[in-house]
Amino acid sequence: MYFTVVRPKLLVHKVLSSFFIKAVVIFVFSFFHARSASAQIFFEEKSWLFEAGGSIGAMNALPDVGGRRGKGTRGVKDFNIKNTHPCGSIYVAAGYLNSLIIRLEGTFGKVSAYDSILEKVRKSNAVGRYSRNLHFRSYIAEVALLGEFHPSSILGLYNENSFFASLSPYFMAGLTYYHFNPQASLNSKWIDLQPMHTEGQGFEEYPTRKNYKLYQFNFPVGAGFRYEVSSNFNFRVEGLFRISNTDYLDDVSTRYIDPALFSKYLTGENLTNAIILNNRVRPGTPPEETTAQPGGIRGHPNNNDHYFTVNLKVGYVFGGDNGQGGGGGNFSGGRSKKSKNQLRCPRVF
Repeated sequence: MYFTVVRPKLLVHKVLSSFFIKAVVIFVFSFFHARSASAQIFFEEKSWLFEAGGSIGAMNALPDVGGRRGKGTRGVKDFNIKNTHPCGSIYVAAGYLNSLIIRLEGTFGKVSAYDSILEKVRKSNAVGRYSRNLHFRSYIAEVALLGEFHPSSILGLYNENSFFASLSPYFMAGLTYYHFNPQASLNSKWIDLQPMHTEGQGFEEYPTRKNYKLYQFNFPVGAGFRYEVSSNFNFRVEGLFRISNTDYLDDVSTRYIDPALFSKYLTGENLTNAIILNNRVRPGTPPEETTAQPGGIRGHPNNNDHYFTVNLKVGYVFGGDNGQGGGGGNFSGGRSKKSKNQLRCPRVF
């Protein structure tokens, strides 16, 4: 069995990150649950509501590897649905006056891509990427702090006969702390790519190529629709796009290096793996169909790698009226006069 050598610092980071995510979610959920017995009085006085829930969905990425026909580029042009993977999340939220919501959410999923997906379109300007023959996978674990804005509530579009009485479109943005770890398969083993320094990251010969960190921040933005089933339960459909600060989600960013440099910094199995994983051009590829040589293009450093999710969420609102005629227990469904009055005359506290 193959075991990847994990540096103590990285192992501590992984343990602390996992503990932090679990501790935050358990603490906040327990706190809200403990207050639910007296929550109705609290909501009426302070105009706050609390929610907890989870989601299932799909995760995909826009990296340098893979893509679609034509030259590699940024944005949806390179989106390939075949690289979609399942994901899930749990969250807690607090909302004020049915319009502004703060949400803490933990999401877990996977992204991947492979150049061989371009086999059928390689002749249409994708031959270079197909011949490059790279691939990767990376599991994603993140904690996000998001702000939701429900414009329909602020604009006062709710009434008992309105379509918007139970449906609320919303926008969101925030900050995410996440972990990724690009890997490639070699001899039926998944190898961590960051320690391989495949593009000379951290080598003194390439001072501008810094060794990338596996724990980083990104900036999520998105939109969705929230449907109130009752004053306590709701469903959401939402899409969230993460704007990252790294081009190494797939361990591919810039140009090939001289493979002789690996022996200066690596030894043993790491040295062997780095030489192979740096250049995996398809055997028999004509020279005019590949850039796999020192200084040749390996990726596009001007385009960072991003990933995104589409989720179906189910939420439970604490302190709902349990179907007794009011809308005091939902974030966006202003079905009751009290809820609409709160929007017109919010209480100061």
